[in-house]
Amino acid sequence: MARRSVRKVRRNVRDEKVAAPRTWRGVIEEYRSYLPVTRTTPVITLREGGTPLLESRLGERYGIRLLVKYEATNPTASFKDRGMTVAVSKAVEAGAGGVICGSTGNTAASAAAYAARAGLSCVLLIPADGVALGKLVQAIACGATLIPVQATFDGALDLAREGAVRFGLTLVNSTNPHRIAGQRTAAFEVCDALGRAPQALALPVGNAGNITAYWAGFSDYQKVGRIRSRPQMIGVQAEGASPLVQGHPIERPRTVASAIRIGRPASWDGAVAAVRDSGGQFISVSDDEILAAQDELAHEGLFVEPASAASVAGVLKLVRAGKAPHEVVCVLTGHGLKDPEVVQSRAKLPPPVPATLEAIQSRLAPRSP
Repeated sequence: MARRSVRKVRRNVRDEKVAAPRTWRGVIEEYRSYLPVTRTTPVITLREGGTPLLESRLGERYGIRLLVKYEATNPTASFKDRGMTVAVSKAVEAGAGGVICGSTGNTAASAAAYAARAGLSCVLLIPADGVALGKLVQAIACGATLIPVQATFDGALDLAREGAVRFGLTLVNSTNPHRIAGQRTAAFEVCDALGRAPQALALPVGNAGNITAYWAGFSDYQKVGRIRSRPQMIGVQAEGASPLVQGHPIERPRTVASAIRIGRPASWDGAVAAVRDSGGQFISVSDDEILAAQDELAHEGLFVEPASAASVAGVLKLVRAGKAPHEVVCVLTGHGLKDPEVVQSRAKLPPPVPATLEAIQSRLAPRSP
């Protein structure tokens, strides 16, 4: 009797259908109906998107609800992958032989990775000075052709535009509408996680494609009835690279946050429209404020590059001025290992101690009584 019971249990276990855990498929498959793709578009993906929306302890300290969209978990460790999957997929569909872009680093890394995935050549024009090595290492590893040019990012982008036509390559900067289309998916994810739109959303602004894309995403979700309202958009720039705050291009932008060291944003009009139509604002923060916010985030396990920390620095500045919204999502656009030199320049390893527990204990903080 016991043996028959055991056999019956085993048979029932084998026959039972257990649902497999759902696998994230990448932003094109997850949000296909919102994207400019068809059933015949070849999907070039590294399973980008699906990044976490996390509650930050900083909110409790400053009396607001502060959430962060941690885009560092994308395949090349920045938000650029969302748009690049769409741009490169459409390039392959159009029969492109390769891609080209001007970049301060994150776009370069993403373009190189997705071009490699698609088997396309990739040409990257980067400013000769001030690009973080952590980003270029990724592009080099993926086999892209890096060409440093004696120009700012804006000059490199101008050359990339002209080069795309002359060399028969597809431009994959954020002036490519497919990039903006893909980056809208981050707004979808924020709303899907909350079940609604947040009161406000803050993000760093360099070339201004991302703030344009987020606003388009919130607008799309409102049009189809997924959300009732759209958030205020807060665009944060570094003081030395704040053309949208100052209202005019900056010839030689300067900031420790290399990813937003841009003086003439390509998506200027889209960014201005997003802030205006949402009742939001552009603000600037100092490099010291950016680095302080980077440290604050790292102390709760979120290591981001300086440009990413600008969003949090901007919100904390509003808190100190008594003008912060009661709920805000801050976009953390890229991982700290993208720009490690900034941390390395401020960090020093302590001197070694003898290999004894007593010596180790001498370095430990005293316990509270």
